[in-house]
Amino acid sequence: MTRLERRNLRNGLLFISPWIAGFLGFELYPLLMSVYYSFTEFNVIQPPVWSGLANYHELFFDDPVFWRALYNTLYFTAFSVPACLAASIGIAVLLNQKIPAMSVFRTIFFLPSIVPLVASSVLWLWVLNPDSGLINMALKQIFGIEGPGWLADANWAKPALVLMSVWGIGGAVVIFLAGLSDVPPALYEVAELDGAGPFRKFWNVTLPMLTPTILFNLVMGLINAFQYFTQVYVMTGGKGTPVDSTMFYALYLYRSSFFYLRMGYASAMAWLLFIVILAATVGVLVSSKRWVYYHGD
Repeated sequence: MTRLERRNLRNGLLFISPWIAGFLGFELYPLLMSVYYSFTEFNVIQPPVWSGLANYHELFFDDPVFWRALYNTLYFTAFSVPACLAASIGIAVLLNQKIPAMSVFRTIFFLPSIVPLVASSVLWLWVLNPDSGLINMALKQIFGIEGPGWLADANWAKPALVLMSVWGIGGAVVIFLAGLSDVPPALYEVAELDGAGPFRKFWNVTLPMLTPTILFNLVMGLINAFQYFTQVYVMTGGKGTPVDSTMFYALYLYRSSFFYLRMGYASAMAWLLFIVILAATVGVLVSSKRWVYYHGD
């Protein structure tokens, strides 16, 4: 290296040294320590005590709440992610039409996604209220039926949260709108010459050209769904009621660490969650070779 190159390297390292220090102290060190703590009994107050695989053994064989939390999370992911993808694609296609005041409609559909999660959770507590909630009142007035207890009913609590998740798809809609703008108009013209109607154009042109965008939103949706926490924490007071029907994995991890002060146990849970998210992401990316189409393929 020349003298000038060494000086530029030194100056560059000095400029990014605050970020390097922050990364090492607040990200890399806690990450590595969490691996160690997952093999210990650690309650913050006392020094950690090495316990080997005891935390993992307890998770898999002695903790029924762990399996309940994992089931609730998988249930939510299996229904919420496809529902959000389907709804966001449909809304994006509608908002891509050339009609007057379309920017107003786009703004209306995007607004829920910028509402703070705590505020939206409190709002949905009122919407899902079994006695005076908007949904049950509409069911009674329009269809003459009594609505379910929603969050007060163990059978309806998770479907209520899935319904709530579809409300905040504004960000995904914007991304799909960007994807729709990249679809070549010539493909629609060729489809029309072949006699394709609106449905056939959507199925054979729009949807295949949107698959890269679908892949991105699918991966992000899976990651967010596996870490679902804020809404259920606010709406159930952090208890996962009724009868653990809303005890999601992230909520149980939080309770294990900050309620029960079992930091080692929570660290083991966190690394298991990381492995599950990594496996799901890798599985989607590997399978994408079969169903994702890029321009020029």
